[in-house]
Amino acid sequence: MSGRLAGLWGGLALTSGVALTATSGWLIVRASERPVILTLLTAIVGVRAFGMARPFFRHLERLRSHDTALGDLAEARTSVYAGLIPLTPARLGRRSRSAVLTGVVDDLTDVVEAHVRVRVPLLSALVAAAFTTLLTGLLDPAAALVVLVWVGLVAVVARAGLGLERSAQESLGAARAEVGRAAELVARHTAELRAIGAEGDVLARLDRAHDDLGSALRRQSRGRALVTGGVLALTGLATLAMARVALDADVSPGVMALLVVVPAALADALLPLADAVRAQARAEQSERRVHALLDQAPAVAATGTGRPVSTSPHLRLEGMGAGWVDGCEDVRGVDLDLPPGRRVGIVGSNGSGKSTTLAVLARALDPQSGRFLVDGLDATDLDLDAVRDLVAVVDDKPHVFAADLRANLLLARPDASDEDLVAAITSAGLGSWLDDLPDGLETRLGAGGRGISGGERARLALARAVLSQRPVVLLDEPVAHLDHPTAVAVMSDVGAALAGRTVVVVSHRDEGLDALDEILDLTPSR
Repeated sequence: MSGRLAGLWGGLALTSGVALTATSGWLIVRASERPVILTLLTAIVGVRAFGMARPFFRHLERLRSHDTALGDLAEARTSVYAGLIPLTPARLGRRSRSAVLTGVVDDLTDVVEAHVRVRVPLLSALVAAAFTTLLTGLLDPAAALVVLVWVGLVAVVARAGLGLERSAQESLGAARAEVGRAAELVARHTAELRAIGAEGDVLARLDRAHDDLGSALRRQSRGRALVTGGVLALTGLATLAMARVALDADVSPGVMALLVVVPAALADALLPLADAVRAQARAEQSERRVHALLDQAPAVAATGTGRPVSTSPHLRLEGMGAGWVDGCEDVRGVDLDLPPGRRVGIVGSNGSGKSTTLAVLARALDPQSGRFLVDGLDATDLDLDAVRDLVAVVDDKPHVFAADLRANLLLARPDASDEDLVAAITSAGLGSWLDDLPDGLETRLGAGGRGISGGERARLALARAVLSQRPVVLLDEPVAHLDHPTAVAVMSDVGAALAGRTVVVVSHRDEGLDALDEILDLTPSR
């Protein structure tokens, strides 16, 4: 209803524009005949009224349409984020979580903006066209017929332009994705590419991706060009036809001028259809991507209703096998006993299943064979959220939000006091760092704020794990991107900060592993 109301306000704004132009044309021609001034007062007042009405109704349309769009966007994001939770991380593909989230946000924005960029302009154009047809019909039925035929032909052109835009959207999305992949490869792995002499091949790949993107953009531009050019060409023909009708009609020169300028006035309502066509095609493609992502079956069963026996659980893997693709096990036959407080390191070659094992323990992935037990109960028989609430996960690339330090920490425990936050920061080895911050917990981090080093980022993630008070902490490559002294210091802080908790560390480096109770090597035996 709000969208239709916005379209009505927009239609009244366009209608005021048409009336303003038509009345001005009549007034100019009639004034040239030097009539008694009193005969022009109504038209003069009308020009002023229509001139003020147009921005007034446009303002109402903007308020209503944007308010509706922002409300719909908030609801859509909430719904989609809830749908992404059971799909994370097994169903996100090879893209990083941030890339997936960014893509979803962009796609949702395109879908919701269709209310503003497509529906409102279309409804507004229909209202303006109906008014113009009624106005010209009262003056001469033939003039109304010209308007109807003209608007009908514009609709045909817009439909054809939409078809061109739709056909170009898929190839355009693929081309943009390839440019992004090639650019990321060049930016992040320059040294490695030079070491193996592959920089030339990758740069050539980037050039080809840019060429493909340029070609896709040119194909896409044909749709918008067709609609824009078609509306302008049809407007010219409609003006000529209306001039012919005006000459043949038995009307005054002022009315003749009114009829001739009507097509030019209504063209302002029809030209936005070019942008609406592109927005509609983009919204359709974005909606397909969102549905393709959300329609996947979750990798984790959420049918269990039982509860863990204790808040200090005893975890056990018995002959566990799991993989990210159904029917394909990336790791198999894993046995691991994790009584409360035990500390285990998981090592192995790339692709041996270290992160897969960690995902099973975090209830982000179900075993395909064997069992995952929590206090002797099969994890799949327990409530999914209840098991996840026992586990804190720290990955190799902890995210720092563009917010203050307090907000970055409260994600782990929203009800924590400032004293809790300071205690967690100190236990993670960031006490002196906190003392040096200009605004303490209110210091802004990330984009637009204070920069943060790799070691500080790792410790901040550790502080979140400490603050969460969860009894099981899973660390996935916590020192992967740190130099040796910093890695040793961080692992030392891990040992001190997580005393008494169950800790599982996945790492391909040796720092801190000697202090653990057990090392599980997943490297396949030959």
